[in-house]
Amino acid sequence: MYFRNKKIKDIISRKGKEKITMLTAYDFSFASILDEAGIDIILVGDSMANVVLGMSSTKDISFKEMFNHTRAVKRAVKRALVVADMPYVSYQINKKRALYYAKKFVEEAGADAVKLEWFSHCEEITRILIKNNIAVMGHIGLTPQTADKLGGFKVQGKDSEKALILIKQADTLDKLGVFSLVIECVPSKVSRLITERVKSLTIGIGAGNSCDGQVLVLYDLLGFYKRIKPKFVREYADLSSLVSKSVRDFISDIKNGIFPSREESFSMKTGKDFPKILKI
Repeated sequence: MYFRNKKIKDIISRKGKEKITMLTAYDFSFASILDEAGIDIILVGDSMANVVLGMSSTKDISFKEMFNHTRAVKRAVKRALVVADMPYVSYQINKKRALYYAKKFVEEAGADAVKLEWFSHCEEITRILIKNNIAVMGHIGLTPQTADKLGGFKVQGKDSEKALILIKQADTLDKLGVFSLVIECVPSKVSRLITERVKSLTIGIGAGNSCDGQVLVLYDLLGFYKRIKPKFVREYADLSSLVSKSVRDFISDIKNGIFPSREESFSMKTGKDFPKILKI
């Protein structure tokens, strides 16, 4: 596939030359920080269902929620590639609506590409989107939207038969023209074989160090989300504890009359004609 988007062309050209970095973001403020810090790809992930909206499954998030947050992220980004996760309802319930929703993400929300998780009609939908000049990021291995059909949240491709299925899926998507493939919870050997076979960029999450790049959920990296901590997550900071301490300090300062201080308050202009009622 010929990619019109210069950001996508640039990232693809770096395959085999330098590692690609990707993180999730769901709002303007975090997206600004990630973009300024130099992240290559920002994924507006449906993981927002869990870490932001408190849902038990990524299947539950709506198109409207994903669409609005994609627009918020796009407003902040000046240099990174923005990828919108297609929510389950936008392509797996009614495949005929997939193109409509994908166009919404790209043409109205401003995403540079969309991401699709592998499922029974993934090949067909990917072909349609790419034919309509929508850049697609594939997703194989553990696919959270359909984890119930994979035996739960488990490593995929551990035996030769299942590994060959993943390789076949990767080959299929690569031939269709996806610009990248997320490989989630897959043995390192399998992800390495796929990375060597395909022209697409491979982005690993729990897939070892051989992929062309790596992705994590930002809230996991920062220590915000404590409900589940997968083996592949590296917590770079424990901001949950820092935020908790800051809030406790805020509460204490208010109760003890320390906040706001004189310096944090506003004063009035006074004069000889100042009303007595205001002389406090």
